[in-house]
Amino acid sequence: MNQKILEAVDWQAIPAPVDDGSASHLEGMSMPSVPLPSTRGGQVNPGRLSGWSVLFFYPMTGRPDVPLPDGWDDIPGARGCTPQSCAFRDLSQELADKGVSAIFGISTQSTECQRETADRLHLPFALLSDAELQLTAALRLPTMEVEGKMLVKRLTLVLHGAQVKRVFFPVFPPDRNAADVLKFMESGLP
Repeated sequence: MNQKILEAVDWQAIPAPVDDGSASHLEGMSMPSVPLPSTRGGQVNPGRLSGWSVLFFYPMTGRPDVPLPDGWDDIPGARGCTPQSCAFRDLSQELADKGVSAIFGISTQSTECQRETADRLHLPFALLSDAELQLTAALRLPTMEVEGKMLVKRLTLVLHGAQVKRVFFPVFPPDRNAADVLKFMESGLP
């Protein structure tokens, strides 16, 4: 049964994802040139970012007026997109103070759906839509299929320019991911 509140989650009641090695190829890669639609209008090309950037990929953000897929809480790593987004929102200034010039959340949801999330959660960064799975395919990201929809498994990439410097996978619990990224940024970077 799905927990009802999107922001407050009992992580002990949810199965943790395991590292199946499906993201082990990402560290050291260069981001491909794949422009993605942004909730702030226009497009963002993750392959053309400069400085330090954080890209957090998530399966899908729930909406208060739309039920989550049946059994969502039973899928390891599925639950937690709203808490993860809120954690990046809450630590965005601290991350900027440590040199992060851009944060983007990325899912396979439509920009319209993501815009509702960005507005409702008051996110100070854009969400990017990979609804066509172009970036997902180019990076060979780990995915899962739920109710006939292809979703990206939760992972976070820390980039310097277009190069992936750090991969967080699996990410659990998701609400601690932003703090883990901040700790990495404080650790004396290469």
